[in-house]
Amino acid sequence: MSLERLLLKDFRNFEEVELHVPPAGIALVGANAQGKTNFLEAIHYLEMLRSFRGSQDGQLIRFGAPFFRIEGTLAPPTPAEPPVRLAVAFQRGAEGKRVRLNGAPPPRLGEALGHLGSVVFTPDDMRLIAGGPQERRRFLDVTLSLNIPGYLGLLQRYRQVLTRRNAALRAQQPLDAVRAWNPLLAEAGGAILTHRERWVRQMAPLFAELVEQVSTHESGCMTYRPGVPGLAAVGGESETFGPEVAFLEALKVGETRDRQRGVTLVGPHRDDLHLTMATGAGASARDLRDYGSGGQRRTAALALRLLEARTVERFRNRQPVLLLDDVFAELDEARSRRILELLEAMPVAQVILTAPRDADVRLHRGGMALWRIEDGVIQTGSLG
Repeated sequence: MSLERLLLKDFRNFEEVELHVPPAGIALVGANAQGKTNFLEAIHYLEMLRSFRGSQDGQLIRFGAPFFRIEGTLAPPTPAEPPVRLAVAFQRGAEGKRVRLNGAPPPRLGEALGHLGSVVFTPDDMRLIAGGPQERRRFLDVTLSLNIPGYLGLLQRYRQVLTRRNAALRAQQPLDAVRAWNPLLAEAGGAILTHRERWVRQMAPLFAELVEQVSTHESGCMTYRPGVPGLAAVGGESETFGPEVAFLEALKVGETRDRQRGVTLVGPHRDDLHLTMATGAGASARDLRDYGSGGQRRTAALALRLLEARTVERFRNRQPVLLLDDVFAELDEARSRRILELLEAMPVAQVILTAPRDADVRLHRGGMALWRIEDGVIQTGSLG
């Protein structure tokens, strides 16, 4: 898929915009605070039906307006397939958003997810490395929810059961009432643990390869650390992994502590994605969250986004749409050049990038248009 047409109504600082996007994509140039990131946010909203910046839907409505609306027409990869039309609207005070897929509400909201196949790169991706485990869990959950059928449902079911078990713990209900939730929690949680473990095992070698390609003299390692005692951390090699039984046992062993704290202290909601990097042959690996330099952390964050793009390609059998928000910011020239080479070589359906100046538009793919933005007004331009 690629984005063919985009309509925005009262989204962020866009009053009303209708654009036809060239198949190869665009470079959107403008000063800071003009709406470049807002533009990418609107496009990626069509992919995941929420803001990649973590904003609530009400915060996306233009100041003084009653609602926002985003409509996109997605061009199919082959002429034999019909285009996909996706529209999303949210009104102030409403309980939820209204979604239309090809003119009709989808039976389940999840069926409207993941049609574009977009992956967004932003300077804020540093939070994936420098932030707490919840940032990396969110990365895993978004990536797997968009690319693995059924994962989103598992995640929703797990959170519902976890909420009820925690409520029973806080209310100091009898032990049998708490234990009643354990099998359901372990069933959904075990499946989540299995999907996460499998993805990390498959992608860890590629993470190491990408870090080496960008840094040349550094080696990276990605390891899955399950939040269940008894399950070993998993890297790039296949290992025995029996999460449901281990989870049930951990819930039983931790009953006393859970009751004292009023919360479930083991499970996939305690997972982490451990990222390390070593400089030079024989050097010890260092935790990037605690000891990584700015360049190392940015390299690892870009590598994670590239893994996300590869996941779209591998699991959905389609080329991703890359959304690049000032992607070379704060990178030294050598790293920027090697990242540029990686991006230029990637098979992608479309590229939409932003930059503050013409000179910062480093990615040049045939057919890309150069557009400009000022105060939410976009001026379309000639092909670059």
